[in-house]
Amino acid sequence: MTSELIASKIHFLRGERILLDQDLSLLYGVETRVLNQAVRRNLKRFPPDFMFELSVSEVANLKSQFVISSWGGRRKLPLAFTEQGIAMLSSVLRSDRAIDVNIAIMRTFVAFASGCSPTKTWKSRFVNWKASTINSLRSSLTPYANCFVKTARSLGRLGSRLSQSESSCVNATRIGPL
Repeated sequence: MTSELIASKIHFLRGERILLDQDLSLLYGVETRVLNQAVRRNLKRFPPDFMFELSVSEVANLKSQFVISSWGGRRKLPLAFTEQGIAMLSSVLRSDRAIDVNIAIMRTFVAFASGCSPTKTWKSRFVNWKASTINSLRSSLTPYANCFVKTARSLGRLGSRLSQSESSCVNATRIGPL
């Protein structure tokens, strides 16, 4: 289990570094439903600051960051696990692989907390996301900007016509000296 693989699965959501249930199940080598069943049977071990269910908008946001949707056909919203929730998973999933994976995940989280990224791709992923988001916004706002410019030009022409007609009206009403 490499730090690069684990780091590629870490997301930042609600001010926390989290791993999604589907990514954890992949790392642990179990089906997502099995992991979620084990968690739901032990809900007392997972308070809201250890684990939470993503909202519909958070799922949509995460899907938009990735070209391919990995949530195809899910009936329930994904679960997100914080560092403490992942540590608690070791008491729920009792296998040698779960222990090894938890150790690797904890080391990766510690590397993030200490400020040294376990992979150089983390920064490049953010830079690429930022660039793609800006490009996406530019391309989606361009038609509106063009429309705004055309409207402003039309209003400018109309405004100059109005100011000319207003001045002629004012001149026409000034019949005698004031």
